Amino acid sequence: MKKYYLLICGLCVGLLTYAQPNAWKPNDVINQESASSFRFSPDGKMVVWVKRRPYKKKDRFINDLYLTRLNVKDSKGNYKTVRLTRSDASDYSPIFSSNGETIYFLSSRAKGKALWGMSIYGGAPYKVHTFPNRPSRIQLRNGHTLFFVSTEGASLYEQELRKKKDNVVVVEDQEHMKASRVFRFNLKTKQITRLTDNRYPIMGFAVAKNGQWMVTSHRLSQHFASDGKPRPKYYIWNVQNGTKTEILKDTYQGPGNFQFTEDNQGFYFTSTKSSDPEWGGAGISLLHYLTLKDQKITQVPLKWDWALGGGYDVMGNDALVYLANGTTRRLALMKKSGLSWKRQAVEAGKMNERISVAQLSKDKTQAVYTYTTASLPTQYRIGSLKAGRKGLTLAAGTELVKLNPAWSKKKTAKSEIVKWKGYKNEEVDGILYYPHNYQQGKKYPLIVAIHGGPSASDLDRWSFRWAYPIQLLTQRGAFVLKPNYHGSSNHGQKFVESIKKNYYEPELEDITKGIDFLANKGWIDKDKMGVMGWSNGAILTTMLTVRFPDMFKAAAAGAGDVNWTSDYGTCRFGVTFDQSYFGGAPWDDVNGKKYNEAYILKSPLFELEKVKTPTIIFHGSNDRAVPRDQGWEYYRALQQVGKTKVRFLWFPGQPHGLQKLTHQIRKVNEELAWFDQYLFKTYEKPNESFKATSPLAMLLKKEKAARQNGAYGTMANGVLVPEVMPVAKDSIAIGCFEVTNAQYQAFDGQHSFPAPQANYPVVGLESTKIKNYLDWLNEKTGKKYRLPNEKEAKVLHKKAQKLAAKENSLNYWAGYKITIDDVPGLQKKVAKVKSTLLMNAGTFKGAKLGKATVYDLGGNAAECYIKDGKMATYGFSAYDYADTHAADIDTKPAYVGFRVVREAK
Repeated sequence: MKKYYLLICGLCVGLLTYAQPNAWKPNDVINQESASSFRFSPDGKMVVWVKRRPYKKKDRFINDLYLTRLNVKDSKGNYKTVRLTRSDASDYSPIFSSNGETIYFLSSRAKGKALWGMSIYGGAPYKVHTFPNRPSRIQLRNGHTLFFVSTEGASLYEQELRKKKDNVVVVEDQEHMKASRVFRFNLKTKQITRLTDNRYPIMGFAVAKNGQWMVTSHRLSQHFASDGKPRPKYYIWNVQNGTKTEILKDTYQGPGNFQFTEDNQGFYFTSTKSSDPEWGGAGISLLHYLTLKDQKITQVPLKWDWALGGGYDVMGNDALVYLANGTTRRLALMKKSGLSWKRQAVEAGKMNERISVAQLSKDKTQAVYTYTTASLPTQYRIGSLKAGRKGLTLAAGTELVKLNPAWSKKKTAKSEIVKWKGYKNEEVDGILYYPHNYQQGKKYPLIVAIHGGPSASDLDRWSFRWAYPIQLLTQRGAFVLKPNYHGSSNHGQKFVESIKKNYYEPELEDITKGIDFLANKGWIDKDKMGVMGWSNGAILTTMLTVRFPDMFKAAAAGAGDVNWTSDYGTCRFGVTFDQSYFGGAPWDDVNGKKYNEAYILKSPLFELEKVKTPTIIFHGSNDRAVPRDQGWEYYRALQQVGKTKVRFLWFPGQPHGLQKLTHQIRKVNEELAWFDQYLFKTYEKPNESFKATSPLAMLLKKEKAARQNGAYGTMANGVLVPEVMPVAKDSIAIGCFEVTNAQYQAFDGQHSFPAPQANYPVVGLESTKIKNYLDWLNEKTGKKYRLPNEKEAKVLHKKAQKLAAKENSLNYWAGYKITIDDVPGLQKKVAKVKSTLLMNAGTFKGAKLGKATVYDLGGNAAECYIKDGKMATYGFSAYDYADTHAADIDTKPAYVGFRVVREAK
């Protein structure tokens, strides 16, 4: 077995020991960090980026800015990274000034209305300018011109409503639809100029590299999100003279992601190709190029049947594209020559198809990118780019920054891409995660984790989220299958559109045949299966429990539909989605009926009496993607039918995706408990009246300590010896208590003490007596006992410093927070005490040292250790002031005891 050295003091424990990697915990889901918004400095020697972190005080995630210097490394050989911002606010959208000496950014500070700046040489962030209204989507051009989107402020109509405290919402109030526009800000003169005169809000915009041209898209109605009507407007703007020209008239489905080329002669954009563009139906993504001179549009010939799978990035005048490839995305360069393109490979060695470029340097010789697999947490890397005749080579380079360092000590599930025959005998793929304790030849439980969308896909990349906490499931000993069922994206147009007007049928067949595939391999136990999913994953989870009532032992459904008849009107995009997938509106006359029966036949609500699977339901109260009352309908049906257990968690104020940290962790814990109870059969119902840190809990824990006729310790060859606990598997063990009077008396029959003090620490012994006791203990037990060494004592003393004020020390007896100046006066009073300040071992709460619980580390008796072959002391006695600033504590010998350490072997 592989062995690991670790320090046992909090995260840093100084006792040298061996340990297995740490287990995954639910808090690991919400405590994880991620990076985004990488930006190179103009000279390519620095990268500014954003780190997302949990902030429990505000119960949400916030963003901080970091700066990594590529020409400076630390002592470990890592790039020097400094944190630029630290506050309760979120800072985002960083960009370098043209000379690379200033970083501009936006922030939630100052109500989000200010542009902030800070020098790369240090100093606090400062306000560059405060705008009348909140700016967004900043783009720097020409060194000193900042383009941004904002509104014009509150109208008189809005002001009057606020004055009246009138918060009534007029649904889809077209008359008062508020415009957003593009503005220009001069960093030198601080002048703001409005660049667009549009009546309707901006959906997207891009500015040419020279700042002379701009393209914008505009939403024309309040109901566009629901029914996709009317079609948005698209314009090219000549920034110099303010003229605009409408483009893309009724030609392309959902054009967007506009990006200008380096030569300012045109821009790329994407569109969707589907069979039902009038409803914005799911399809494949195509790439186009528009020439500014004549507004000619050319489709970029990807020569790839499944088209784009993850957008694109402009590289000079070329396009770096991600090609859809099932469970991966293939990176390629579309080399532009005039209005023709040639596809070239991007070679990244073993990382091929598992990288995503985040940012290119100005000279296109460096790239910040992510590399990840389903078993490898995301790496943020930087590597060189080299162009050759046949394409680009992206070097592996090195990690730019390392996040979530504690994960390196945790075991991640083995994963692989699996393929099987599904609906119509067509190939289906997915990601399979193995149990952490997998042994070939054994069968394990299976949890099917179904992605949302449906036009989405599970790729061979790291995913550990509150919606799908995979590692916590595989750690419990289950396989997890994430299937890319029919209707998933990244698999071509036929595949993604195959479920239109045929909802549920292909998907369920894909999933059940995937289960059979794993069973035929001998990997899973079909009598121990669970199913889970969020959004469309929950929709399919529900129908699986309807169609196959005896298949699953537990189901977890988050934010999923059960009643399509109500979804049409209440879902934010209900009209387009339901028209596309169900064919028409609920009131359409179909098949001789005065309604569209697909909405009945496809709604699980009307068949929920069949469900036998214990089901837990999650839903946010502000969900408009899957209307919130879908959860209520789901719950009420199962609750009234009464054939199975059901539990419904309602998250106040939450949208389709949970945002609060407390809600995310609650969802994870509840879901795990549900699977523990009904699938794994390991659930123990918590006692809601019992507090784990209460005095009662401390007493119950202490009573587990070994005792012999009331004296602490265990029996070995007929004599009382100290009880020890391993600090980790296959490691040293440490005494739960300091050696007591009764334990020492087993060795030295002449040792006497008052009867009530049998469990007091033995103190005042000469070093020879301690050594003789240890020799006797070794002889009686056949084990190797010793005192802590110097390195161990250093860490134990550091731990003692943290505990002493709340344990048996002079600090405790004082009854208030004392300073060194109080000590002489207190000692005078202590001198008048006729009894002893020492107490029974374990009077105070125990402390964790790895897996061991030890008592009295912060007080009672100071303890001996070996330093340079002689005995010295660490920690504090009941008579000592626990001074965290003192180099040494001079404890009187009369109050010094000892604690034993037992070697592993």
